[in-house]
Amino acid sequence: MNTDLTPQGVFSEYERGESYNRRIELYENVRKNEDFYIGDQWKGVYAPDLEKPVLNFIKRTVSYLISMIVSDDVGVSVTPSDRGADALFLADTLGGEVESVIEHTKAKTLARDMLKSCAVDGDGCFYFWFEPTGGASGRIRIENIDNTRIIFGNPYCREVEDQPYIIIMRRRPAADLMQEAKAAGNPDWEAIAPEGAAQFDEDGGDKMATELIRLWKENGTVHFMSTARNCVLKPAADSGLRRYPIAWMSWENVKNSYHGRAAVTGIIPNQIFVNKLWAMAMEHEKRMAFPKIFYDMTKIRQWTNRVGQAIGVAGDPNAAVASSFRAGDMSQQAIQLVEKTISYTKECLGATDIALGNIPLDNTSAIIALQNAAAAPLALQKLSFYQFWEDCVLIIMDMIRCYYGTREVFFETGEGCASTLVDFSALDPDSMELRVDVGPASYWSELVQVETADNLFKNGIITDAVTYLESVPDKYIRNKRSLIEKLEREKTGAPAPAGAAE
Repeated sequence: MNTDLTPQGVFSEYERGESYNRRIELYENVRKNEDFYIGDQWKGVYAPDLEKPVLNFIKRTVSYLISMIVSDDVGVSVTPSDRGADALFLADTLGGEVESVIEHTKAKTLARDMLKSCAVDGDGCFYFWFEPTGGASGRIRIENIDNTRIIFGNPYCREVEDQPYIIIMRRRPAADLMQEAKAAGNPDWEAIAPEGAAQFDEDGGDKMATELIRLWKENGTVHFMSTARNCVLKPAADSGLRRYPIAWMSWENVKNSYHGRAAVTGIIPNQIFVNKLWAMAMEHEKRMAFPKIFYDMTKIRQWTNRVGQAIGVAGDPNAAVASSFRAGDMSQQAIQLVEKTISYTKECLGATDIALGNIPLDNTSAIIALQNAAAAPLALQKLSFYQFWEDCVLIIMDMIRCYYGTREVFFETGEGCASTLVDFSALDPDSMELRVDVGPASYWSELVQVETADNLFKNGIITDAVTYLESVPDKYIRNKRSLIEKLEREKTGAPAPAGAAE
Protein backbone atom coordinates (compact mmCIF):
# COMPACT_ATOMS: atom_id res chain seq x y z
CA MET A 1 0.00 0.00 0.00
CA ASN A 2 1.48 3.31 -1.12
CA THR A 3 1.13 5.48 1.98
CA ASP A 4 3.17 8.30 3.44
CA LEU A 5 3.73 7.10 7.01
CA THR A 6 5.77 10.15 8.02
CA PRO A 7 4.36 12.52 10.69
CA GLN A 8 3.64 15.05 7.95
CA GLY A 9 1.78 12.46 5.89
CA VAL A 10 -0.37 11.28 8.80
CA PHE A 11 -1.21 14.84 9.85
CA SER A 12 -2.14 15.63 6.25
CA GLU A 13 -4.64 12.75 6.30
CA TYR A 14 -6.00 13.97 9.62
CA GLU A 15 -6.45 17.53 8.30
CA ARG A 16 -8.37 16.20 5.28
CA GLY A 17 -10.70 14.44 7.70
CA GLU A 18 -11.07 17.62 9.75
CA SER A 19 -11.96 19.51 6.57
CA TYR A 20 -14.77 17.05 5.88
CA ASN A 21 -16.06 17.41 9.45
CA ARG A 22 -16.10 21.19 9.10
CA ARG A 23 -18.00 20.94 5.83
CA ILE A 24 -20.79 19.00 7.53
CA GLU A 25 -20.57 21.43 10.52
CA LEU A 26 -19.79 18.60 12.92
CA TYR A 27 -17.76 20.64 15.41
CA GLU A 28 -20.33 23.45 15.61
CA ASN A 29 -23.24 21.03 15.96
CA VAL A 30 -21.51 19.04 18.72
CA ARG A 31 -20.67 22.23 20.65
CA LYS A 32 -24.24 23.53 20.35
CA ASN A 33 -25.82 20.17 21.22
CA GLU A 34 -23.65 19.77 24.33
CA ASP A 35 -24.54 23.31 25.50
CA PHE A 36 -28.26 22.70 25.08
CA TYR A 37 -28.09 19.31 26.77
CA ILE A 38 -26.44 20.67 29.93
CA GLY A 39 -28.77 23.70 30.01
CA ASP A 40 -26.44 26.47 28.77
CA GLN A 41 -29.04 27.54 26.23
CA TRP A 42 -28.62 31.33 26.16
CA LYS A 43 -24.92 31.38 25.26
CA GLY A 44 -24.07 34.30 22.97
CA VAL A 45 -27.41 36.08 23.47
CA TYR A 46 -26.97 39.72 24.53
CA ALA A 47 -30.12 40.82 26.35
CA PRO A 48 -29.08 42.31 29.72
CA ASP A 49 -32.63 43.41 30.64
CA LEU A 50 -34.32 40.13 29.74
CA GLU A 51 -34.75 37.20 32.06
CA LYS A 52 -33.18 34.04 30.60
CA PRO A 53 -35.26 31.07 31.79
CA VAL A 54 -34.42 27.51 30.70
CA LEU A 55 -37.13 24.88 30.46
CA ASN A 56 -34.70 22.09 29.60
CA PHE A 57 -36.93 19.37 28.20
CA ILE A 58 -34.04 18.23 25.97
CA LYS A 59 -32.07 16.70 28.84
CA ARG A 60 -35.02 14.80 30.27
CA THR A 61 -36.05 13.52 26.86
CA VAL A 62 -32.54 12.36 25.97
CA SER A 63 -32.09 10.77 29.41
CA TYR A 64 -35.32 8.84 28.83
CA LEU A 65 -34.22 7.67 25.39
CA ILE A 66 -30.91 6.41 26.79
CA SER A 67 -32.57 4.69 29.75
CA MET A 68 -35.01 2.89 27.45
CA ILE A 69 -32.10 1.36 25.52
CA VAL A 70 -30.04 0.31 28.56
CA SER A 71 -32.95 -0.52 30.89
CA ASP A 72 -32.53 -4.23 30.06
CA ASP A 73 -29.08 -5.59 30.71
CA VAL A 74 -27.21 -6.92 27.70
CA GLY A 75 -26.13 -10.53 27.83
CA VAL A 76 -23.60 -12.33 25.68
CA SER A 77 -23.43 -16.06 24.93
CA VAL A 78 -20.77 -17.78 22.85
CA THR A 79 -21.72 -21.09 21.20
CA PRO A 80 -19.53 -23.17 18.87
CA SER A 81 -20.97 -25.05 15.93
CA ASP A 82 -19.08 -28.16 17.06
CA ARG A 83 -20.79 -29.79 20.08
CA GLY A 84 -17.73 -31.82 21.11
CA ALA A 85 -16.44 -31.68 24.68
CA ASP A 86 -13.26 -29.81 23.72
CA ALA A 87 -15.15 -27.22 21.68
CA LEU A 88 -17.69 -26.71 24.47
CA PHE A 89 -14.93 -26.32 27.05
CA LEU A 90 -13.11 -23.79 24.86
CA ALA A 91 -16.35 -21.88 24.22
CA ASP A 92 -17.13 -21.80 27.95
CA THR A 93 -13.58 -20.64 28.67
CA LEU A 94 -13.74 -17.95 25.99
CA GLY A 95 -17.17 -16.78 27.19
CA GLY A 96 -15.84 -16.51 30.74
CA GLU A 97 -12.85 -14.47 29.57
CA VAL A 98 -15.12 -12.13 27.58
CA GLU A 99 -17.37 -11.60 30.62
CA SER A 100 -14.27 -10.93 32.73
CA VAL A 101 -13.07 -8.26 30.28
CA ILE A 102 -16.52 -6.62 30.23
CA GLU A 103 -16.52 -6.60 34.03
CA HIS A 104 -13.04 -5.25 34.78
CA THR A 105 -13.20 -2.59 32.04
CA LYS A 106 -16.62 -1.43 33.33
CA ALA A 107 -17.78 -1.69 29.73
CA LYS A 108 -21.49 -1.51 30.62
CA THR A 109 -20.97 1.77 32.48
CA LEU A 110 -18.93 3.10 29.59
CA ALA A 111 -21.72 2.01 27.23
CA ARG A 112 -24.12 4.40 28.97
CA ASP A 113 -21.69 7.25 28.42
CA MET A 114 -21.30 6.14 24.81
CA LEU A 115 -25.08 6.23 24.30
CA LYS A 116 -25.22 9.73 25.77
CA SER A 117 -22.57 10.85 23.27
CA CYS A 118 -24.49 9.06 20.55
CA ALA A 119 -27.80 10.82 21.33
CA VAL A 120 -26.24 14.26 21.91
CA ASP A 121 -23.33 14.31 19.43
CA GLY A 122 -24.58 11.85 16.81
CA ASP A 123 -22.00 9.06 17.22
CA GLY A 124 -20.47 6.88 19.93
CA CYS A 125 -17.18 4.99 19.77
CA PHE A 126 -15.17 2.45 21.81
CA TYR A 127 -11.43 2.14 21.26
CA PHE A 128 -9.83 -1.07 22.56
CA TRP A 129 -6.17 -1.57 23.31
CA PHE A 130 -4.03 -4.09 25.19
CA GLU A 131 -2.03 -3.01 28.22
CA PRO A 132 0.83 -5.47 28.85
CA THR A 133 2.01 -5.95 32.42
CA GLY A 134 4.96 -8.22 31.78
CA GLY A 135 5.26 -11.79 30.58
CA ALA A 136 2.09 -13.29 29.16
CA SER A 137 -0.10 -11.24 31.46
CA GLY A 138 -1.86 -8.05 30.59
CA ARG A 139 -5.35 -6.71 30.23
CA ILE A 140 -7.66 -5.27 27.62
CA ARG A 141 -8.66 -1.64 28.10
CA ILE A 142 -11.52 0.41 26.65
CA GLU A 143 -11.71 4.16 26.03
CA ASN A 144 -14.68 6.26 24.98
CA ILE A 145 -13.69 8.32 21.92
CA ASP A 146 -15.60 11.48 20.96
CA ASN A 147 -16.72 11.59 17.32
CA THR A 148 -14.74 14.83 16.92
CA ARG A 149 -11.51 12.92 17.67
CA ILE A 150 -11.73 10.09 15.14
CA ILE A 151 -11.22 10.23 11.38
CA PHE A 152 -12.31 7.53 8.93
CA GLY A 153 -10.21 7.16 5.78
CA ASN A 154 -13.40 6.96 3.70
CA PRO A 155 -15.85 9.45 5.28
CA TYR A 156 -18.63 8.34 2.92
CA CYS A 157 -18.73 4.81 4.40
CA ARG A 158 -19.84 3.99 7.95
CA GLU A 159 -18.55 0.38 7.98
CA VAL A 160 -15.49 0.21 10.23
CA GLU A 161 -13.96 -2.91 8.67
CA ASP A 162 -14.12 -1.38 5.17
CA GLN A 163 -11.99 1.66 6.07
CA PRO A 164 -8.58 2.09 4.37
CA TYR A 165 -7.34 3.66 7.61
CA ILE A 166 -8.63 5.15 10.87
CA ILE A 167 -6.95 7.98 12.80
CA ILE A 168 -7.56 8.71 16.49
CA MET A 169 -6.56 12.08 17.90
CA ARG A 170 -5.47 12.61 21.49
CA ARG A 171 -4.42 15.78 23.32
CA ARG A 172 -1.62 14.95 25.75
CA PRO A 173 1.02 16.91 27.69
CA ALA A 174 3.95 17.63 25.39
CA ALA A 175 6.37 16.52 28.12
CA ASP A 176 4.79 13.03 28.16
CA LEU A 177 5.12 12.70 24.39
CA MET A 178 8.77 13.80 24.54
CA GLN A 179 9.51 11.23 27.22
CA GLU A 180 7.74 8.50 25.24
CA ALA A 181 9.67 9.32 22.05
CA LYS A 182 12.97 9.50 23.93
CA ALA A 183 12.35 6.11 25.59
CA ALA A 184 11.64 4.63 22.15
CA GLY A 185 15.07 5.85 20.99
CA ASN A 186 13.81 8.44 18.53
CA PRO A 187 16.54 11.10 18.04
CA ASP A 188 13.94 13.71 17.02
CA TRP A 189 12.20 13.70 20.40
CA GLU A 190 13.25 17.29 21.11
CA ALA A 191 11.22 18.43 18.06
CA ILE A 192 8.00 17.82 19.99
CA ALA A 193 6.62 21.14 21.21
CA PRO A 194 3.33 22.41 22.69
CA GLU A 195 0.78 23.43 20.08
CA GLY A 196 -2.23 25.69 19.87
CA ALA A 197 -5.45 24.50 21.47
CA ALA A 198 -7.44 21.95 19.53
CA GLN A 199 -11.21 22.10 19.23
CA PHE A 200 -12.94 22.36 22.64
CA ASP A 201 -9.66 22.45 24.66
CA GLU A 202 -9.88 24.64 27.74
CA ASP A 203 -6.17 24.67 28.60
CA GLY A 204 -5.22 27.22 25.95
CA GLY A 205 -2.80 24.73 24.40
CA ASP A 206 0.22 26.11 26.27
CA LYS A 207 1.51 22.69 27.40
CA MET A 208 -0.46 20.28 25.27
CA ALA A 209 0.44 18.57 22.00
CA THR A 210 -1.46 16.39 19.54
CA GLU A 211 -0.87 12.66 19.20
CA LEU A 212 -2.31 10.78 16.24
CA ILE A 213 -2.79 6.98 16.28
CA ARG A 214 -3.11 5.61 12.76
CA LEU A 215 -4.65 2.16 12.16
CA TRP A 216 -4.74 0.39 8.81
CA LYS A 217 -4.95 -3.12 7.37
CA GLU A 218 -2.16 -4.85 5.55
CA ASN A 219 -2.08 -8.53 4.50
CA GLY A 220 -5.21 -9.25 6.54
CA THR A 221 -3.99 -7.81 9.86
CA VAL A 222 -4.25 -4.41 11.52
CA HIS A 223 -1.11 -2.28 11.61
CA PHE A 224 -0.64 0.79 13.76
CA MET A 225 1.67 3.71 14.44
CA SER A 226 1.65 6.73 16.75
CA THR A 227 3.06 10.13 15.87
CA ALA A 228 3.31 13.70 17.06
CA ARG A 229 3.42 16.54 14.53
CA ASN A 230 7.19 16.37 13.99
CA CYS A 231 8.20 13.05 15.50
CA VAL A 232 7.17 9.40 15.32
CA LEU A 233 6.30 8.09 18.78
CA LYS A 234 5.76 4.43 17.85
CA PRO A 235 6.89 3.24 14.42
CA ALA A 236 4.62 1.22 12.17
CA ALA A 237 4.07 -2.32 13.49
CA ASP A 238 1.77 -5.28 12.97
CA SER A 239 -0.71 -5.65 15.84
CA GLY A 240 -1.72 -9.16 14.80
CA LEU A 241 -5.41 -8.24 15.05
CA ARG A 242 -7.79 -9.14 12.25
CA ARG A 243 -10.40 -6.54 13.18
CA TYR A 244 -10.04 -2.84 13.81
CA PRO A 245 -10.20 -2.29 17.61
CA ILE A 246 -12.98 0.24 16.99
CA ALA A 247 -16.70 -0.24 17.73
CA TRP A 248 -18.87 2.47 16.19
CA MET A 249 -22.53 3.44 16.55
CA SER A 250 -24.59 6.34 15.15
CA TRP A 251 -27.93 7.48 16.56
CA GLU A 252 -29.49 7.97 13.11
CA ASN A 253 -27.55 6.97 10.03
CA VAL A 254 -26.96 9.68 7.45
CA LYS A 255 -26.65 8.60 3.84
CA ASN A 256 -23.09 8.69 2.46
CA SER A 257 -21.52 9.75 5.76
CA TYR A 258 -19.90 7.93 8.66
CA HIS A 259 -21.24 10.55 11.06
CA GLY A 260 -24.84 10.18 12.20
CA ARG A 261 -27.47 12.71 13.22
CA ALA A 262 -28.03 13.29 16.93
CA ALA A 263 -31.43 13.21 18.61
CA VAL A 264 -30.75 16.70 19.99
CA THR A 265 -29.98 18.38 16.67
CA GLY A 266 -33.53 18.47 15.34
CA ILE A 267 -35.21 19.75 18.51
CA ILE A 268 -32.94 22.70 19.34
CA PRO A 269 -35.23 25.18 17.45
CA ASN A 270 -38.16 23.95 19.58
CA GLN A 271 -36.12 24.50 22.75
CA ILE A 272 -35.14 28.03 21.65
CA PHE A 273 -38.78 28.88 20.91
CA VAL A 274 -39.95 27.62 24.30
CA ASN A 275 -37.26 29.57 26.15
CA LYS A 276 -37.96 32.80 24.21
CA LEU A 277 -41.72 32.62 24.67
CA TRP A 278 -41.32 31.87 28.37
CA ALA A 279 -38.90 34.78 28.76
CA MET A 280 -41.37 37.18 27.09
CA ALA A 281 -44.19 35.87 29.28
CA MET A 282 -42.06 36.54 32.36
CA GLU A 283 -41.26 40.04 31.10
CA HIS A 284 -44.94 40.75 30.53
CA GLU A 285 -45.81 39.67 34.06
CA LYS A 286 -43.00 41.76 35.52
CA ARG A 287 -44.24 44.89 33.73
CA MET A 288 -48.03 44.44 33.72
CA ALA A 289 -49.03 42.23 36.65
CA PHE A 290 -49.18 45.01 39.26
CA PRO A 291 -51.67 47.97 39.14
CA LYS A 292 -50.34 51.32 37.91
CA ILE A 293 -51.28 54.68 39.49
CA PHE A 294 -52.55 57.57 37.36
CA TYR A 295 -52.74 61.07 38.91
CA ASP A 296 -53.36 64.66 37.83
CA MET A 297 -49.96 66.35 37.67
CA THR A 298 -51.55 69.82 37.79
CA LYS A 299 -52.75 69.10 41.30
CA ILE A 300 -50.22 66.48 42.54
CA ARG A 301 -46.60 67.32 41.87
CA GLN A 302 -45.15 63.88 42.73
CA TRP A 303 -46.68 60.60 43.79
CA THR A 304 -45.29 58.38 46.53
CA ASN A 305 -46.24 54.91 47.74
CA ARG A 306 -44.46 55.19 51.08
CA VAL A 307 -46.57 54.24 54.06
CA GLY A 308 -47.75 57.34 55.95
CA GLN A 309 -45.98 59.71 53.53
CA ALA A 310 -47.85 63.01 53.02
CA ILE A 311 -48.69 63.99 49.43
CA GLY A 312 -48.85 67.71 48.71
CA VAL A 313 -51.49 68.98 46.30
CA ALA A 314 -52.19 72.32 44.61
CA GLY A 315 -55.64 73.59 45.54
CA ASP A 316 -58.43 71.72 47.22
CA PRO A 317 -57.27 68.21 48.32
CA ASN A 318 -60.82 66.91 47.83
CA ALA A 319 -60.53 67.70 44.13
CA ALA A 320 -57.26 65.77 43.72
CA VAL A 321 -57.52 63.07 41.07
CA ALA A 322 -55.72 59.71 41.33
CA SER A 323 -56.79 56.26 40.19
CA SER A 324 -55.25 52.84 39.59
CA PHE A 325 -55.17 50.84 36.39
CA ARG A 326 -54.54 47.13 35.84
CA ALA A 327 -53.68 45.90 32.36
CA GLY A 328 -55.47 42.93 30.88
CA ASP A 329 -54.18 39.44 31.60
CA MET A 330 -51.72 37.88 29.20
CA SER A 331 -53.31 35.50 26.69
CA GLN A 332 -53.21 31.94 27.91
CA GLN A 333 -52.51 30.83 24.36
CA ALA A 334 -48.84 31.62 24.95
CA ILE A 335 -48.62 29.20 27.89
CA GLN A 336 -50.63 26.58 26.01
CA LEU A 337 -48.29 26.91 23.04
CA VAL A 338 -45.28 26.32 25.30
CA GLU A 339 -46.90 23.23 26.80
CA LYS A 340 -47.96 21.85 23.41
CA THR A 341 -44.51 22.46 21.90
CA ILE A 342 -42.86 20.51 24.71
CA SER A 343 -45.50 17.77 24.60
CA TYR A 344 -45.40 17.33 20.80
CA THR A 345 -41.61 17.33 20.75
CA LYS A 346 -41.44 14.57 23.36
CA GLU A 347 -44.14 12.62 21.56
CA CYS A 348 -42.30 12.78 18.22
CA LEU A 349 -39.19 11.41 19.93
CA GLY A 350 -41.14 8.65 21.68
CA ALA A 351 -40.88 10.17 25.17
CA THR A 352 -44.60 10.42 25.85
CA ASP A 353 -46.17 11.11 29.25
CA ILE A 354 -47.19 7.45 29.39
CA ALA A 355 -43.61 6.33 28.83
CA LEU A 356 -42.32 8.80 31.40
CA GLY A 357 -44.91 7.60 33.95
CA ASN A 358 -46.72 10.94 34.20
CA ILE A 359 -50.20 9.45 33.65
CA PRO A 360 -51.77 7.33 36.43
CA LEU A 361 -53.07 3.95 35.24
CA ASP A 362 -55.26 1.45 37.04
CA ASN A 363 -53.33 -1.78 36.52
CA THR A 364 -49.84 -3.05 35.84
CA SER A 365 -50.75 -4.75 32.55
CA ALA A 366 -51.91 -1.45 31.08
CA ILE A 367 -48.68 0.26 32.15
CA ILE A 368 -46.50 -2.47 30.60
CA ALA A 369 -48.51 -2.59 27.37
CA LEU A 370 -48.43 1.17 26.87
CA GLN A 371 -44.75 1.48 27.77
CA ASN A 372 -43.88 -1.32 25.33
CA ALA A 373 -45.82 0.54 22.63
CA ALA A 374 -44.04 3.77 23.55
CA ALA A 375 -40.65 2.06 23.19
CA ALA A 376 -41.36 1.06 19.58
CA PRO A 377 -39.81 4.24 18.04
CA LEU A 378 -36.46 3.25 19.61
CA ALA A 379 -36.37 -0.17 17.96
CA LEU A 380 -33.77 0.87 15.37
CA GLN A 381 -31.51 2.41 18.03
CA LYS A 382 -31.80 -0.76 20.14
CA LEU A 383 -30.82 -2.92 17.18
CA SER A 384 -27.86 -0.64 16.50
CA PHE A 385 -26.86 -0.89 20.17
CA TYR A 386 -26.97 -4.71 20.06
CA GLN A 387 -24.86 -4.68 16.89
CA PHE A 388 -22.43 -2.37 18.69
CA TRP A 389 -22.15 -4.90 21.54
CA GLU A 390 -21.66 -7.77 19.11
CA ASP A 391 -18.80 -5.84 17.48
CA CYS A 392 -17.30 -5.26 20.94
CA VAL A 393 -17.41 -8.99 21.76
CA LEU A 394 -15.82 -9.93 18.43
CA ILE A 395 -13.03 -7.38 19.04
CA ILE A 396 -12.44 -8.72 22.57
CA MET A 397 -12.24 -12.31 21.27
CA ASP A 398 -9.79 -11.20 18.58
CA MET A 399 -7.61 -9.48 21.19
CA ILE A 400 -7.75 -12.54 23.48
CA ARG A 401 -6.56 -14.70 20.57
CA CYS A 402 -3.80 -12.26 19.69
CA TYR A 403 -2.44 -11.19 23.09
CA TYR A 404 -3.34 -13.66 25.83
CA GLY A 405 -0.92 -16.42 24.82
CA THR A 406 -0.94 -19.43 27.18
CA ARG A 407 -2.74 -18.80 30.44
CA GLU A 408 -3.99 -20.83 33.38
CA VAL A 409 -7.76 -21.31 33.40
CA PHE A 410 -9.71 -22.55 36.44
CA PHE A 411 -12.82 -24.73 36.20
CA GLU A 412 -15.03 -26.96 38.35
CA THR A 413 -14.58 -30.77 38.47
CA GLY A 414 -16.03 -33.58 40.51
CA GLU A 415 -13.27 -33.12 43.08
CA GLY A 416 -13.59 -29.34 43.28
CA CYS A 417 -11.69 -26.64 41.48
CA ALA A 418 -8.98 -27.54 38.96
CA SER A 419 -6.91 -25.64 36.45
CA THR A 420 -5.40 -26.20 33.05
CA LEU A 421 -3.26 -24.25 30.61
CA VAL A 422 -5.07 -22.92 27.54
CA ASP A 423 -3.19 -21.66 24.49
CA PHE A 424 -5.40 -18.77 23.40
CA SER A 425 -3.15 -18.05 20.42
CA ALA A 426 -4.43 -21.28 18.82
CA LEU A 427 -7.99 -19.98 19.04
CA ASP A 428 -9.51 -19.22 15.65
CA PRO A 429 -13.02 -17.73 16.01
CA ASP A 430 -13.58 -17.92 12.24
CA SER A 431 -12.78 -21.62 11.91
CA MET A 432 -14.76 -22.45 15.07
CA GLU A 433 -17.79 -20.62 13.65
CA LEU A 434 -18.57 -19.05 16.97
CA ARG A 435 -21.95 -17.37 17.25
CA VAL A 436 -22.39 -14.32 19.43
CA ASP A 437 -25.95 -13.68 20.61
CA VAL A 438 -26.59 -10.26 22.04
CA GLY A 439 -29.94 -9.02 23.27
CA PRO A 440 -31.87 -7.76 26.29
CA ALA A 441 -31.04 -10.09 29.16
CA SER A 442 -34.70 -10.18 30.18
CA TYR A 443 -35.48 -12.11 26.96
CA TRP A 444 -33.10 -14.94 27.83
CA SER A 445 -32.11 -14.21 31.41
CA GLU A 446 -30.42 -17.02 33.29
CA LEU A 447 -33.18 -17.33 35.86
CA VAL A 448 -35.84 -17.61 33.15
CA GLN A 449 -33.64 -20.15 31.39
CA VAL A 450 -33.37 -22.27 34.56
CA GLU A 451 -37.11 -22.05 35.22
CA THR A 452 -37.94 -23.05 31.64
CA ALA A 453 -35.54 -26.02 31.75
CA ASP A 454 -37.09 -27.17 35.05
CA ASN A 455 -40.61 -27.04 33.61
CA LEU A 456 -39.60 -28.88 30.42
CA PHE A 457 -37.91 -31.63 32.45
CA LYS A 458 -40.75 -31.89 34.95
CA ASN A 459 -43.39 -32.17 32.20
CA GLY A 460 -41.44 -34.84 30.36
CA ILE A 461 -40.65 -32.72 27.29
CA ILE A 462 -36.96 -33.11 28.11
CA THR A 463 -36.30 -36.69 29.19
CA ASP A 464 -32.53 -36.81 28.97
CA ALA A 465 -30.70 -35.59 32.11
CA VAL A 466 -27.65 -34.59 30.06
CA THR A 467 -29.75 -32.34 27.82
CA TYR A 468 -31.31 -30.79 30.91
CA LEU A 469 -27.92 -30.11 32.52
CA GLU A 470 -26.58 -28.55 29.31
CA SER A 471 -29.55 -26.14 29.34
CA VAL A 472 -28.74 -24.84 32.83
CA PRO A 473 -26.03 -22.15 33.22
CA ASP A 474 -22.85 -23.48 34.84
CA LYS A 475 -22.95 -21.36 37.99
CA TYR A 476 -26.31 -22.79 39.12
CA ILE A 477 -25.06 -26.41 39.33
CA ARG A 478 -21.77 -27.17 41.01
CA ASN A 479 -19.54 -29.67 39.16
CA LYS A 480 -21.87 -29.56 36.16
CA ARG A 481 -19.23 -30.73 33.70
CA SER A 482 -18.26 -33.74 35.80
CA LEU A 483 -21.94 -34.69 36.29
CA ILE A 484 -22.49 -34.66 32.53
CA GLU A 485 -19.40 -36.82 31.98
CA LYS A 486 -20.58 -39.31 34.63
CA LEU A 487 -24.07 -39.58 33.10
CA GLU A 488 -22.61 -40.10 29.63
CA ARG A 489 -20.34 -42.89 30.95
CA GLU A 490 -23.33 -44.56 32.58
CA LYS A 491 -25.25 -44.46 29.29
CA THR A 492 -22.38 -45.91 27.28
CA GLY A 493 -21.08 -48.26 29.99
CA ALA A 494 -17.60 -46.79 29.72
CA PRO A 495 -15.38 -47.21 32.79
CA ALA A 496 -14.52 -44.22 34.94
CA PRO A 497 -11.02 -42.76 34.39
CA ALA A 498 -8.39 -43.64 36.99
CA GLY A 499 -8.60 -41.42 40.04
CA ALA A 500 -12.06 -40.08 39.21
CA ALA A 501 -14.46 -39.69 42.14
CA GLU A 502 -17.67 -41.69 41.70
